[in-house]
Amino acid sequence: MKFDKITMDHGSGGKLTLGLIENTFKAKAGLDSAILGDIAFTTDSHSVQPLFFKGGDIGKLSVSGTVNDLLCVGAKPLYLSSAFIMEEGFLIKDLEKIVESMKDEAKKANVKIVCGDTKVVEAGKGFYINTSGIGKIIRPIDGLNIKEGDKIIVTGNIGDHGFAILNERENFNLTSNLISDCTELTGLILPLIESDLDIHWMRDPTRGGLAMCLNELCYKRDFGVEVFEELIPISDEVRSISEMLGIEPYYSANEGKIVIVANQKDASKILDVLHKHPLGQNAKIIGEITKDHPSKVLLNLSYDTKRLLNMPIVEKMPRIC
Repeated sequence: MKFDKITMDHGSGGKLTLGLIENTFKAKAGLDSAILGDIAFTTDSHSVQPLFFKGGDIGKLSVSGTVNDLLCVGAKPLYLSSAFIMEEGFLIKDLEKIVESMKDEAKKANVKIVCGDTKVVEAGKGFYINTSGIGKIIRPIDGLNIKEGDKIIVTGNIGDHGFAILNERENFNLTSNLISDCTELTGLILPLIESDLDIHWMRDPTRGGLAMCLNELCYKRDFGVEVFEELIPISDEVRSISEMLGIEPYYSANEGKIVIVANQKDASKILDVLHKHPLGQNAKIIGEITKDHPSKVLLNLSYDTKRLLNMPIVEKMPRIC
C-alpha cells in the first residue's frame, strides 16, 4: 500500500506503522528500547485525548510507558527526560496537575526526571509530551532465543486502557467501573528480571493491543503464535463495551500490562511471582510458540475452531496513548 500523505492509520501501531518504519525511516522494527552494552535507551511521544482520564493523565502515561519499555528489555529504569509541546492558552493549573502526576509516577518507579524542554505552539494545536529513558541492563531480553513450545503469558486483563479512553472521550457512559490500567510496572517486572527464570521476550501491548503485540512477536520470524480465547483474561466491563461497539478487546490498547514469552519449564514459576504482586493477580498463560504457521497468530475459539488474529490496519481507537 502506497500513500502520498500521512494518515491517522499510520499512527495505529499496526501494519501501516510497520511499513512507515521500514520503508520511510529505513529502520528495522524490533524492540521498544535499544540495548547499548550495559544500558538501555528508549524514547516515546504521547498524545492521548482526553488529557485527563479515569486512572491517569498524559503525565502519568508518559512516565509509565517509558519505564515499562525499559523493563521489557531487561533493564532497571533509572533516568528520564521530558519535553512538553503546549498550545497557547493551556491552563497553568492543568499543567501543574500533569507535572505532579509525572513526579508521583517517577517516585513509584524509583526513577529521576533529570532534564527537559518546553515549546509553545498556536492555540488549537494540542498538548504533547515526549519522554526518553535510560536504564541499567540487568540481563538483556532481546527475543533471539524464542523457540517452539515457549509459553506466552499476559500479566493481567487486557483492553482496559483503550476502552476506558474511548468511553470517556465519546461520552458513551456505557460503564462507570471501567478505568485505564495506566501504571508503571517496576515492582511487578523487576523481580523477574533479577531472577534466573528463563524469559525470552517481553513487550507492553499498547497501540494495536494484544493482537498487534503478538503479530510483532512473530513478524518475519520462522515461528508462529497460538493463543486460546478462553484463557485470555478480559474484565466483564471490557467484554461488555467491546460487544456494544463491535471492537474486539484484542485490539484495545493497554498501559499497565506486559506480554512475556518464557521457557515452558519456568512458565508456572513466573506465574507464581506475578500472582504475588497486586498488579499480577490475573496473570495467565494464554498460548505458546509454534512452528506450524510461521509469522502468523492463530486464535483458538470454542468448538475447536480457529482463526487468524491479524495485524490491525486501520486506526480503531485514535489518540489513546
